[in-house]
Amino acid sequence: MSKPIKHKNLGRTLPLSGKNPGKTLLLRNKRILLTGGAGFIGSALCRRLVRENTILVFDNYRRNALQYFKQSGVADIEVVQGDILDPVLFKGVVSIFKPQIVIHLAAMAGVTDYYQQPVKTLEVNAVGTYNVLQAIKDSALEKFLYFSTSEVYGPLVFGAKEDGNTAQGNIKQVRWNYGISKLAGEAMAFAFGGQYNIPMTSVRPFNIYGPGQVGEGAIQIFIRKALKNETINVTGDGNQLRAWCFIEDFIDGVICVLENKKTDGEIFNLGNPEGTVTILRLAKDIISYADSKSKIKLIPHKGVDIDLRVPNIRKAEEMFGFTPKVMLEEGLKKSIKWYRETKVNEG
Repeated sequence: MSKPIKHKNLGRTLPLSGKNPGKTLLLRNKRILLTGGAGFIGSALCRRLVRENTILVFDNYRRNALQYFKQSGVADIEVVQGDILDPVLFKGVVSIFKPQIVIHLAAMAGVTDYYQQPVKTLEVNAVGTYNVLQAIKDSALEKFLYFSTSEVYGPLVFGAKEDGNTAQGNIKQVRWNYGISKLAGEAMAFAFGGQYNIPMTSVRPFNIYGPGQVGEGAIQIFIRKALKNETINVTGDGNQLRAWCFIEDFIDGVICVLENKKTDGEIFNLGNPEGTVTILRLAKDIISYADSKSKIKLIPHKGVDIDLRVPNIRKAEEMFGFTPKVMLEEGLKKSIKWYRETKVNEG
């Protein structure tokens, strides 16, 4: 027996019909469904898109960043609490809501997940994506946007192009279950897109941070510890290089992908190469900007680490002018201010 569809009304009735897709894609008066829309990136997208569109979030609420932005239009967002591993429920939501755009963010993400729940990580990211694609394959969508990951490039990422090879680490290392499962989902998205004529695009985020980040993520963990003057643990020797991209810059890029029809069938790296810094330097800067008394402790990494991850964003620059504007120092200070002023739930 199928489960009844239950949704939490946050201020707008759930519409039952939609418009036919147009020839161009302007993000106005669209019916947009986001899986995982209550997470960090999803909530940031919702806050931007809800201004002129009807938004439905499908999320199991394992993480909830929407709760921190009650004054940013989120009261006008419909929410269905559910799991993408429940294909009957999700199919019912699609049938009722009739989205014109589907943005698939729902995933098991976070290093802790990779090690503690490797099977669940594979199941949600691969089987869950299959369920989503099965549910929408016969819909008249204007766009299906799949959120992949920079981890599909493997342990060392510098200058990797979207049309180049992907890579994975040692198959026995559970660390790579995330990248492998996300790559499987990406392959399925392109397979469904080709077979069922779905206009789809994939984006590969590189280390996104900023206000609203919950769960995991080095910057938000470092900031929250710094504000409490707690010891900040840095794995290895701290010389791992990461390029950090502020959330609003990243959302600008995603909006460009959604609005531009020539992005159909393409993959885009989105990040900020100019935000490259060692993890140790990052921790020191956060302590300084937060005026913290925290100390840094170097600890062994419990598994394998990624020593280098810097995006090549030339394709996005050339196709739709993607140019990150918020440099790392400014982004860190904005983030510190937000975490200082916001009581964030643990977890």
